[in-house]
Amino acid sequence: MAPTVAGSAAEPSVRVLLADSAGAVEVRRGVELTSLRPAVGGVRANGQLSGGVWRAEGDQLVVVDGVRVRGAVEVDRVAGGLRVVNEVPLEAYVAGTVGREVYAFWSSETLKAQAVVSRTYALHERALRARRAFHVVGGTRGQVYGGVDAESPAVLAATQATRGEYLAWRSKPILAVFHSASGGQTASAEEVWGRAAPYLVSLPVENEEDSPDSYWRASISGTTLGRALARLGLQIGTVREVRVVQRSSSGRALRVEVRGDGGDSKLGARELRSALGENVIRSTLFEIRPAEGGFTFVGAGHGHGVGMSQWGAEAMARRGADYRRILASFFPGTELSQGLTR
Repeated sequence: MAPTVAGSAAEPSVRVLLADSAGAVEVRRGVELTSLRPAVGGVRANGQLSGGVWRAEGDQLVVVDGVRVRGAVEVDRVAGGLRVVNEVPLEAYVAGTVGREVYAFWSSETLKAQAVVSRTYALHERALRARRAFHVVGGTRGQVYGGVDAESPAVLAATQATRGEYLAWRSKPILAVFHSASGGQTASAEEVWGRAAPYLVSLPVENEEDSPDSYWRASISGTTLGRALARLGLQIGTVREVRVVQRSSSGRALRVEVRGDGGDSKLGARELRSALGENVIRSTLFEIRPAEGGFTFVGAGHGHGVGMSQWGAEAMARRGADYRRILASFFPGTELSQGLTR
């Protein structure tokens, strides 16, 4: 029998923020195309005022600006335009995230581990935001969500094999976070976000060498760095010197001091990374070296470093670890539970 993500009456649903739009949103259900625009007092659908919330549901797939999703789609009027939310059965959501967060050709045990982590994250956020308009963001601020087009036979098989399983601490779904590569050592939740969690601690990670981000370099001119800092409100001109002045227990930069033509300042390394671009400065596990006209950031890993390293999980799977062992390694002290329906 082919893998499936068909839902059941007992299965929770997840509300996923697909988009915030200042203009029109197009939604297709079957052959019916609806153009939605913000209007005074609600949403205008194909020119007709439909009230505060417009909803499409049924057995057919819904296409939102080219993205095919299962479940229902709601479009409501918010400050600044329209908010688009997909209310989708949990297992369909899991398949739609696993297929975007890891490679479908990776080991089946890695895909199963990611399925459990993605499901757990959704359940944790669903409980935390039960009364809000949406539970999770369908992008890099939450979990990347691709809907039906993210599904593949391998992803569906991993979702089905772990159906209903989630990680728990004291019987509740944990904050199951992950990142691409750790650079050899994960970070604790406390050092990154200032909030300790007993299952999100700093741990060594081996054999991530296959990751394209095991080691990376980024050259930044003093002028570019000064402009990035100006966007943060730090007007120090062209930067002449920058150095790490505080590191965390896992070796990641916490605070950076910069000196420029117009003064000097200190700021958080995460702020600096965000200002320069998180795909440029791929993690805060970096050193800074002076270079002609600027600086070279030399680093390891990609992402915040907390929780499961995806490349580390794949390395474990290739050495024979099953998904249960992978999860136990990255989330120590948690239990693999089954069957949460509320």
